[in-house]
Amino acid sequence: MSFIVAMDGPSGTGKGTITKQIAKEMKLTNIDTGATYRCVALAALRNHIGIEEEQKIIDLVDTLSIDMKQEGGNTVVLLNGEDVSQEIRGKEVTSFVPQVSAIKEVRLKMVDLQRKMAEGKDVIMEGRDITTYVFPKADVKIYLDATAEERAKRRYKQNKEKGIEMSYEEVVESIQKRDKADKEREMGALIIAPDAVVIDTTNLSIKEVKQKVKEIIQKKQKELKVKEIAYKERPNTKWKLFEQKVIKAFMGGLYRIFYRVEIRGAENVAQEGPLIICANHINYLDAAAIVIFTKRKVRFIAKEDLYRIRILSWLGHIFDVIPVNRGTQDIESMKRCMKALKNGEVLGIFPEGTRKGIAKGGKAKTGAAYMALRTGTKVVPVGISGSFKLFTKVVVNYGKPMDYTEYTSKSPEKEVLEKVANEIMDQIVMLTNQGNSCIMPKEKNSIS
Repeated sequence: MSFIVAMDGPSGTGKGTITKQIAKEMKLTNIDTGATYRCVALAALRNHIGIEEEQKIIDLVDTLSIDMKQEGGNTVVLLNGEDVSQEIRGKEVTSFVPQVSAIKEVRLKMVDLQRKMAEGKDVIMEGRDITTYVFPKADVKIYLDATAEERAKRRYKQNKEKGIEMSYEEVVESIQKRDKADKEREMGALIIAPDAVVIDTTNLSIKEVKQKVKEIIQKKQKELKVKEIAYKERPNTKWKLFEQKVIKAFMGGLYRIFYRVEIRGAENVAQEGPLIICANHINYLDAAAIVIFTKRKVRFIAKEDLYRIRILSWLGHIFDVIPVNRGTQDIESMKRCMKALKNGEVLGIFPEGTRKGIAKGGKAKTGAAYMALRTGTKVVPVGISGSFKLFTKVVVNYGKPMDYTEYTSKSPEKEVLEKVANEIMDQIVMLTNQGNSCIMPKEKNSIS
């Protein structure tokens, strides 16, 4: 697997400097995509091929070997084995490269090359269409920006240090032309990806920009680490099964003592075959109540953030909790749910999506309805009543299985999904109210 950091932005925003420093400090491979186009431009100039000879330039690309390596924290660009790191930054190449990179066939070949260079590596790449075209699914997307005047100052200073003779006025004109050309390209235009983090570097030092970029990358790396832990399945060993039994027995005793748990309608849970248990979500303790007091093993679906907490991560792996990245189409999570039902397991879902979701004015989520209709699985509604305050009563009320096989479809219609989701939620509310009617009189008596 690769970890891709993609960085776009206009010329002179500091992309090159930042990627080099980040690559060195965070041990990422720096692939300078702009350098690949500069190599093509240099090769065309050396072979006296003009921009009007597009086909010759396209054919030339296939004869080139372009590679990059790190030396002393710097990226060395090799064209057919020759170090051209300095030559490709010259005035003639800089003027010619926008025209070369605008050739569609050249871009296609370079994109293919860049993607291959990143395979199996943790890389950082900068350019103008890395986040939108080369790696539209990059793990991190950053867009660096700055005013044209500030970028011209930086490029002028950089050119003087490299011995490149260009006046400040020429640099400004070059940058303005480059910006216009980059933004108006038919293919690979410079635009801001919708999910990119934009950093305006105009009034920031390189150190400040680097720190912001590092923080963004580190945050994503932590998220991916949590995801990796969450989606790692623990084999069903004898020890794991023993842990499940011990924890259920121990926690069951505590729940009965501290929450005076009453189970009603447990016979409605079939002892074999796939089932979907849908309950109201009033407290972070209610999922555990269903897992503990349902005789069959229940695999709950929970947000992957649960795995950020060590003890919950441990319990999640023991009871095979299925993680889901809420707010996204989590294909991996859905595959695991469907596989579990196919294997005859029991899934636990909160149609509210979040604690007290309906009370907050939210609508019932259609995930449970979708899986029930897609697989023909029956749904057992559960109403949980009580506050989970110490020494107050909690009722777990299992309802009759709900059969929706008449609607079974590989692609249920939206109206049907919403209808079924609302019916399930209505049953949960009814069962919850039944439980409340059992609790309230007794609580009044205890007060008197």
